[in-house]
Amino acid sequence: MRAARLLSLVLLLQNRGRLTAGELAEELGVSVRTVYRDIDSLSGAGIPVYGDAGHHGGYELLGGYRTRLTGLHADEAESLFLAGLPGAAEDLGLGEVLAAAQLKLTAALPTPLRDRAGRVRERFHLDALGWYREEDSPPALVALANAVWNQRRIQVCYRRWAEPQEVERELDPYGLVLKAGVWYLVAAVDGAVRTYRVSSILRLDVGEDGFERPDGFDLAAHWQDYLAVYDARRLRLQASVRIAPALLSALPDRLDAALVRAVESSAGPPEADGWVTATVPLESVELAVPTLLSLGSDIEVLAPEELRRRIAETAAAVLDRYRPADTSGRAGAGDLSSSPADRVASSARAARTPKP
Repeated sequence: MRAARLLSLVLLLQNRGRLTAGELAEELGVSVRTVYRDIDSLSGAGIPVYGDAGHHGGYELLGGYRTRLTGLHADEAESLFLAGLPGAAEDLGLGEVLAAAQLKLTAALPTPLRDRAGRVRERFHLDALGWYREEDSPPALVALANAVWNQRRIQVCYRRWAEPQEVERELDPYGLVLKAGVWYLVAAVDGAVRTYRVSSILRLDVGEDGFERPDGFDLAAHWQDYLAVYDARRLRLQASVRIAPALLSALPDRLDAALVRAVESSAGPPEADGWVTATVPLESVELAVPTLLSLGSDIEVLAPEELRRRIAETAAAVLDRYRPADTSGRAGAGDLSSSPADRVASSARAARTPKP
C-alpha cells in the first residue's frame, strides 16, 4: 500500500510539475505529515525530489527525472473501462485503483500527448446522472460487484411492488448496469434472466458456489432488448391526441424518449392551423392524466373517451379550487361568465355529459 502511494506521489510530480504538500496530500488522500515522511523516503531512495519553501514553494523532480515504472496492475487495467465514469468507479470500490491507473497511463505518454490529455480533462466532463436525481450508491453494490466479477452465486432478500413485497431469491449475477444514475443487477433465477434494482436489495449473502455464464451472453445487447420489452409492456394505453406546433418542437424536453419517438412516427400531416394528430403510448389512464395535463393547453386528447373525460374532470376540479370566493367565504360565487377559466369549465361539463 505504501509502495503504491510512493509511486503515485512520484507520478503526480512527474505529470504535473511542482505541487505543494497540501496538494499532494489531497490527491493521495493522506495527511500532510504523511507526505513529508514519503518525501523523505523518496529522497533516501535516490529519487531527486526538491522542496522549495515560501508562498510559491512546493516539491518537484529535478533534472527532468522520469520514472519508467508505469506498468498497470490487473485491477488498474480493468478499471480503465470506467475511466469516463469516475462516480461509477467510486461506487464499485475502484476509485483509488482508477486514479492510479490514470496516473500511470499519463506518465507513460510523450509530453505532447500528456499535455493534450490534460486539456481534454479540463474541457470535457461526463455527468451520467439524470436531472433532479440524487446519486444512487446502494450499500450492497461493492459486494455485489465482487460477486459478479468472481462469478459467485448470491442469496438476496429483495423488495418489490407486488405482494408479498419481500422475497428471497438465489441468483446467478451476470452483470451490473448503470442507467441514468441508477444501478441494476442482471441475474439468472431458475434459468430465467431477470433485472433487479440494486437499491431494492435488502440483504445480500455471497456464497462460495460458483456458476457458469451462458456462452455468448452479451450484457449490453441483453439490456437493449430488456428496455424494448419493458417499454412495450408498460405503455399499453394508446391515446390519440392533437398537438400544437409550439409543443411539438418542445416534446423532447417534456416527455421521455419512447413517447417522443412514438409521436414522431405516428404524426399525420399538419392541419390548417399547424396542429398535428398523433398517437401517444401511455401506461394507464391514472398516470396519463397528470402527464398530459402538464403539457397545458397545447395538447388535446381525442381518444379514448375515458381519458378525455378524466382530464376534463380534473381540469374542472382545479378551476373550482381556484375560483374566487364570495364574501361568505364560499368558492364559486364570482361572475366568471366572460373569463377563459369559465369557458374551460363549460367544456369540462360538456365532456362529462353523456352523448345520445
